[in-house]
Amino acid sequence: MYIVIAGGGKIGEYLATTLLSSGNYVAVIEEDVTTADRLSAALEGRYLVVCGDGCDSRFQEDAGIRKADAFVATTGQDDDNLVSCEIAQRVFNVPRVIARVNSPKNLRIFREVGIECVSSTTLIAKLIEEETMLGSISVASSLTSGNVALLEVKVPRVRLHEGEEVRYARGIELPDGAILVAIGTNDDVEVVGSDTTIKAGDTAIVACDSDLTDEVRAILRNL
Repeated sequence: MYIVIAGGGKIGEYLATTLLSSGNYVAVIEEDVTTADRLSAALEGRYLVVCGDGCDSRFQEDAGIRKADAFVATTGQDDDNLVSCEIAQRVFNVPRVIARVNSPKNLRIFREVGIECVSSTTLIAKLIEEETMLGSISVASSLTSGNVALLEVKVPRVRLHEGEEVRYARGIELPDGAILVAIGTNDDVEVVGSDTTIKAGDTAIVACDSDLTDEVRAILRNL
């Protein structure tokens, strides 16, 4: 995955280090020259450090935002995080945008504009790491002592077979032990029936054995 992080402070650096150690590509946008220079020397793996303002679309472009799978804003300023996320989401159509919110009273603002956010500074790195590294797949629930997982997988693309005008959810082949339960759109969630369709950008909700999560994710991300 390719992840762009705005903010190279302690949380941004921790997140970048964790993602790089898992084999991801990471770009960090950091305005402070000294911090950017330190990150350039400290990080290891496939990374890029851009010295600039994460709220400026030019520096987001320099960081490769157009090919990003996720954008994460981790600065200590809520207004900067909001603006940079809005640009990534609305200008560059990044599939997943996550923000650190320093003041809980600002959570409502982020949620109203559709930006995923976390307010606890003690949990931010772990939660963002999980959201980003799973590649738009989240464990919504764990059932029967963790033997069964309920997953939400955002589908990036859907290829139609020859002669098809739409792709039907029930036609998606999943391994034994996995069931496609529902399809979520921007407006609604529909339990899968005989005429339920699926398209790029929809969220597939799947119940499966916990050891099948990687396989299910791969199938739904490559429809």
